[in-house]
Amino acid sequence: MSGDDDHDPHGPADGDGRPEPRSFGRRRGRKLSPRQTALMAELLPRVAVDLTKPASPDPRALFSAAVDDVWLEIGFGGAEHLLWQATHNPGIGLIGCEPFEEGVVKALARIETDGIETAGIASADLAERVRLHADDARPLLRWLPEASIGRAFILFPDPWPKKRHAKRRLVQPHLLADLARVMKPGAELRIGTDIGDYARTVLLAMREVPAFAWLAERPADWRVRPDDWPATRYEQKGLREGRRCYYLRFRRAAHSPAG
Repeated sequence: MSGDDDHDPHGPADGDGRPEPRSFGRRRGRKLSPRQTALMAELLPRVAVDLTKPASPDPRALFSAAVDDVWLEIGFGGAEHLLWQATHNPGIGLIGCEPFEEGVVKALARIETDGIETAGIASADLAERVRLHADDARPLLRWLPEASIGRAFILFPDPWPKKRHAKRRLVQPHLLADLARVMKPGAELRIGTDIGDYARTVLLAMREVPAFAWLAERPADWRVRPDDWPATRYEQKGLREGRRCYYLRFRRAAHSPAG
């Protein structure tokens, strides 16, 4: 993209009303099939987060099933990780953000089908415990109430490798400050990338947001993926292409300011 496309005039605005840099590329790929079109028209409204309504003080009210906590994934891609977490944590409500239409359709297809029952959870249960925001995550972060999210994930975001596009990278101090506001004290933030310079970007951004503490004590803590952190297709692609993956975990401090 050219420099003229750095800001989307129809996209989200920052706290001063200025358009924010887009942190993702295209929204649409191939033309949707009739079934996919029906999913977007019929199922998505049932599971979508409606930002036009005032946010409840308790985000558990977003779900039709009773849940003990709410987790958030920003940029869920093909939804492998999002639905794995929902399947393996039946007491958790998951909010997934993804602006790319094809990823949203994949999540909807898995919620609708009975294939997920092989893991012991019916698709109807997922429809009750998974909510989707098919757009930029930043307006959702500003909509959510303070100290409402128990865990958050940003896994293999668009790397924007060219230097002139570095400002488009999703993980920036202002986004981390927004996350710190909505995350509960003690909540965990997980960020994965297969780009060494992006890992550096994350750690530098964290230095400006004292609300988070890096949990690594030894190299294995960021080189080895935890058992409850399933692989995504983007991670597998990076490994096939010979890139090292970084698994960064941070804790929301109990009494630190958000920024």
